[in-house]
Amino acid sequence: MRNTIRLLASVKSGRYLEAGNPTGLTGLFTHPAPRSTLLYLYGATLDKLKAFPDHSVYRQSVEALTRHRMQIIESIKPEGYDEWAKKAAEKIEKFPEAFQPGANYNYKSAGGQHFVTVEDKGSEDQEWTSLEGTRTSEEKAAEVALLRKGRRQDYSKVVNWEPEPPLEASQISEAENQIGGGLIEEVIQVAEGELKLVDTMAESKVWEDIEEKPPQGQWDYFARDQHTSGTQEPPNK
Repeated sequence: MRNTIRLLASVKSGRYLEAGNPTGLTGLFTHPAPRSTLLYLYGATLDKLKAFPDHSVYRQSVEALTRHRMQIIESIKPEGYDEWAKKAAEKIEKFPEAFQPGANYNYKSAGGQHFVTVEDKGSEDQEWTSLEGTRTSEEKAAEVALLRKGRRQDYSKVVNWEPEPPLEASQISEAENQIGGGLIEEVIQVAEGELKLVDTMAESKVWEDIEEKPPQGQWDYFARDQHTSGTQEPPNK
């Protein structure tokens, strides 16, 4: 979908999109890890929706859409993914201290899946430079606190973490076509917004009845009108 927009993004060896390059949309740049980021966002959204009652229409609709898009992303795996996942699990088991809050790598779960957020030394607030999932403000605060106390140990050379293999340009295009929400970076923005919105909706308890009930018979005219030919005149006021 809208593949021509990608003409402004560089492609490595004709197979991979160059992370950080223009997508063709103003202010939107090619994401380095769209698959893991979306899986984290979707998983975190589904986890938060569990706080809503089953009868909540908002929960039902968001869960359905989120699970659908999550299945699409899960079905598209980069080359060498299974081998990478096996090695990653072995490193996490061997060096657990390197994957604690404030260390080089932050290990967390969302939607029953596990993710590692890799430290970005270039900027405290940059989320996408080496991103697999997203860091929360609490995780950033823990990292800064350890840095100030001078008690941080660098595990990067010991662990030698390798990022998840990238999706090919054709795989990203396939995901975009199946989701139908524009470029994958736009899909990520929507997922980020939905994750934030869940908190607002939960705080507002949108599943509860409104405090001020509508007057009895307020909607009777409109209910009747749905079953007529549309020629009936509204009642005189």
